[in-house]
Amino acid sequence: MSNVTRLLQDIKDNPVMYLEKLSITSLDSFLIGYLSTRSEMGLDREGSEIEGFQEWIQKREKTDVSQSWARILIFSCGSERNAFYSFFELFERFLKDDEGSKKDEKGRSLNYFGNDLIISVRPLYELLGSIKKRPGMYLGNNSITKLNMLLRGYSLAQREVGVLPTEQEREFEGFQSWIEEKYGINSGQSWSKIILFYSVDEHEALEKFFELFEEYLNRNKNLEVDENSG
Repeated sequence: MSNVTRLLQDIKDNPVMYLEKLSITSLDSFLIGYLSTRSEMGLDREGSEIEGFQEWIQKREKTDVSQSWARILIFSCGSERNAFYSFFELFERFLKDDEGSKKDEKGRSLNYFGNDLIISVRPLYELLGSIKKRPGMYLGNNSITKLNMLLRGYSLAQREVGVLPTEQEREFEGFQSWIEEKYGINSGQSWSKIILFYSVDEHEALEKFFELFEEYLNRNKNLEVDENSG
């Protein structure tokens, strides 16, 4: 069993441990962050199973529309939640299907993402800066939930191979408690859920995140200056 297959089984058994909510979009964004990071670390071979799933779903649904498997499942299942549960059943069938579980001998191009989403392993703040400039390239659409899921996948992929958190990643961990303090909330909700609650929609929440994150970084810089001057 590959790392990816094992991870998917863990998510199926305990989804709230990994995902913001039980939705196929959350799972998709999480896997984009996870698999892209593994690929950049030279561990992409184990992702070949899920890569082939894109093409398998397109054949199963008899569609050549350029959409990710997640969006195809939403359309066929009728809702994010139904698509989420359906995915695991379909993925199990896919693994048992000789046509879907191996690469074509002719060297077909397998593409997990379906819509050319990709990230690179780079310093966290550089990644966030790139997402801010071109959210559609990384998230598909402007969504703070997708951002959170992508970052969770990004972090998990690095933890699995023993990559220690960088100074930026340790600083980012403090953003959660800062958001809770700023909004006066101590409910165990993630920073993305808190910001979304105080926003009109996912799009506005994503824009607000970057504003708040900049405020958080400036606050930390000012604290550091005060400590050094003291």
